[in-house]
Amino acid sequence: MWAGLGLVLALCLLPGGGTEIQNCKEPPEWRIGEENPMLNSRGSVTVVALLQDLRVKLENEGLVNISYVIVNHQGTYSQRKFHLLKESVSDSITVYQQDEQQADVWTTLNGNKDDFLIYDRCGRLVYHLGLPYSFLSFQYVEESIKIAYCENKCGNCSYTVFSYLILFCKNVKIINIIQLV
Repeated sequence: MWAGLGLVLALCLLPGGGTEIQNCKEPPEWRIGEENPMLNSRGSVTVVALLQDLRVKLENEGLVNISYVIVNHQGTYSQRKFHLLKESVSDSITVYQQDEQQADVWTTLNGNKDDFLIYDRCGRLVYHLGLPYSFLSFQYVEESIKIAYCENKCGNCSYTVFSYLILFCKNVKIINIIQLV
């Protein structure tokens, strides 16, 4: 109980409850090479990690049809370590390496190292979590994904499959810590 209260109190101190004011808007267009990952992920909740693998835990809880995308930093050091990043995550997670000649995706998304951007099925930003709220040892990222998965924070979406979500989300415990603020 005290841990949950601490999370709520910590979120109260943040402007917008730990989220950025750009919520529920389409993301700015960004590309890796010729690919537009956000366009290709329509119809599923999308988690863009500007970085660990939360996928297995959520799939074991029944949250399926979630796209996980990691965008590596554009810098030279990050490019040299790209193969280590790619080897450290599941094959089910797409890891992109930015081209130095293209616009920096992190800048385009107004993101920083270890940020999580969580979009709904229609590609609208539901949460943008940065440090310390993106530490996976806390519940913020996981709960934000569950909220994006089970709730219509940004309004109705034509990609939502209600029959499955109604049955599934009734059984998912969502600690609406972010919504309480």
